[in-house]
Amino acid sequence: MTAAPDSAAPDSALTDLRLPAILDLRSAASLARRLLARRGDPIRLDASGIERLGGLGLQVLLSARATWRADQLDFALVDPSEAFRADCAALGARLFDDFEDARHG
Repeated sequence: MTAAPDSAAPDSALTDLRLPAILDLRSAASLARRLLARRGDPIRLDASGIERLGGLGLQVLLSARATWRADQLDFALVDPSEAFRADCAALGARLFDDFEDARHG
C-alpha cells in the first residue's frame, strides 16, 4: 500500500502534509478538511512549494495552529518558501516566524 501524495510516515511521530502551491479561497476549504482529518495527531506542514498565500489560507493555518496548541500536540510549519514569508508579511502575519518550532513536550 502506498502513502497518499500529501502524506508520509517518517520515523518521527509527526504526520507530514505538503501544502498546496496556491493557498487561497479555492484551496482553503480542502486544506481545512485535510487538517481536521489529522486532528489528534502531531503534524508538520511543508510550505516549501507555496507560491501564493491568500487571506483565507492564512486563516486556516492560524486556526489549525491554535487548535493543535489547544490540544497540546506538536504543530510545525517547515521550509517556508520566500513567497510564503512575503505573503505572510503582506497580510500582517510576521508572527509566523515561530511556526518552524514544533512543540516538544
